Amino acid sequence: QVQLVESGGGLVQAGGSLRLSCAATGIIFDINAMGWYRQAPGKQRELVAVIRSASSTNYADSVKGRFTISRANAKNTVYLQMNSLKPEDTAVYYCNALVNALVRDLPRISDYWGQGTQVTVSS
Repeated sequence: QVQLVESGGGLVQAGGSLRLSCAATGIIFDINAMGWYRQAPGKQRELVAVIRSASSTNYADSVKGRFTISRANAKNTVYLQMNSLKPEDTAVYYCNALVNALVRDLPRISDYWGQGTQVTVSS
């Protein structure tokens, strides 16, 4: 089975920085795309940033110029560097990946989610 293990959340003051990491574990053949979503209380989950196997990226307008997504393919890991954080960035951040992996002895492409990590930005 594939698991996504996140780390790096926490409490930071406005203007500060945090770096989130998400590592995919399991018998993985390749990862088509990895991304970060966030969900604030009372709001829907929204895409923050995504990076694809060709290293193309997309960002939510609200984070462009402040957040950078990157990946280490050899480690099946994606990072989210968050700078100039604002109180409105406060949310639970979830890692997402579209993974081609060995599942029950067969190769299978499936969508996976991490458990979420809390990011709190104080004003």
